[in-house]
Amino acid sequence: MSNPLDSIPTDEATVRSLDRAHVFHSWSAQALIDPLPIATALGSHFTDYAGNEYLDFSSQLVNVNIGYQHPKLVAAIAEYAQRMTTIQPSFANDARSEAARLITEVAGDGLSKVFFTNAGAEANENAIRLARLHTGKHKILATYRSYHGATHGVIGLTGDPRRWGTEPATIPGIVHFWGPYPYRSQFYSATPEEETERALQHLRDTIMVEGAGTIAAIILEPVVGTNGILVPPPGYLAGVRALCDEHGILLIADEVMSGFARCGEWFAIQHWGVTPDLITFAKGVNSGYVPLGGVVISDTVASTFDERVYPGGLTYSGHPLACASAVASINIFKEEGIVEHSRALGVDVIGPELAKIADKHPSVGEVRGLGTFWALELVRDRETREPLVPYNAAGDAAAPMNAFAAACKKQGLWPFTHFNRTHVVPPCVISETELREGLAILDSALDVADSYYTGA
Repeated sequence: MSNPLDSIPTDEATVRSLDRAHVFHSWSAQALIDPLPIATALGSHFTDYAGNEYLDFSSQLVNVNIGYQHPKLVAAIAEYAQRMTTIQPSFANDARSEAARLITEVAGDGLSKVFFTNAGAEANENAIRLARLHTGKHKILATYRSYHGATHGVIGLTGDPRRWGTEPATIPGIVHFWGPYPYRSQFYSATPEEETERALQHLRDTIMVEGAGTIAAIILEPVVGTNGILVPPPGYLAGVRALCDEHGILLIADEVMSGFARCGEWFAIQHWGVTPDLITFAKGVNSGYVPLGGVVISDTVASTFDERVYPGGLTYSGHPLACASAVASINIFKEEGIVEHSRALGVDVIGPELAKIADKHPSVGEVRGLGTFWALELVRDRETREPLVPYNAAGDAAAPMNAFAAACKKQGLWPFTHFNRTHVVPPCVISETELREGLAILDSALDVADSYYTGA
């Protein structure tokens, strides 16, 4: 009997040719890209067809928290697939039930229901639907420095330039505001406390002029991800929670990128002891081994639908194979102490080593992060804080960052870059030895960034 997978090509040339001929890539001008074919991946590394191995400081799209090919997780998926590959959402399923129990357990008290989706964008879509139906209000406040997904509704929530191409056809009722960003503060703050006070006053003013009686929810990333790895100043998230409580507004924590050990907690917002009304998740829940996302729902919001139909659903909501992978993943996290490992790496290795790198390289304007979720902000001048490349740079304007990234890749490190930043976001299971190897390459590659420095 022939193997039904025999038609999958095994040589780089065919993979590349078929990709160019038939695959339509996201966020890309199709004729201007030539994606690197990847042959294998293991642990914190992946390898191309030429045998070049890369230490992954991007965790792909900041989602491979458990690393590649974790043997226990691969075995769990294979084992469950032998018993059941799929069943529709209207049936009860053992893997789905246990995944929901485990997720709510780590989410904390008062958050005891999960609506499963296929990914983070759908999770955010359903979170805003839940908020609107629960409150009877329609506006959703979101920050400018944010990314919440690319489906029709949440691309409007997204603050970064990726929403521009969809406008003006996004859903109505989205209002953007400025969150705190101490390094480039629009609130002119001298201290973290002042930053918090002024950022909260800006949000309070936004609520005032938009009308609290029209606002269903505020959605934010507790630690902003792609748009800067912005760690909020002390008291900010608690202040947002207080404003929501004052005005009958729900707080949605988008933990798609920052959750499941990435910030050294199950969910990043727990670092500040704040409880949201809704938590959206995906990525790290099972490290993308099978597509899965969802919304953790507070008991208060869930009770709205005890006798009222929730008007939403997905064919693959709570897909059994995906949920089985989440069960295995969460149990592995617990058994291997991955949350604690990520937290310790941030405190003991990444933070101190990046501080040393910043002292050495004038192009490093600021270092910030938690756990295995860090950013280096690269500048042309530390005094003026002029970015190494302009906001949303492309073409020749982006050349300095492209040259820096190329220097990393040449030495076997795959970086995550966005605008004028490089992010240090390796798998949360990375060893200290591997981490130090990657940081040494990063240190070397920053010589390229320094070559564009124009300050004193």
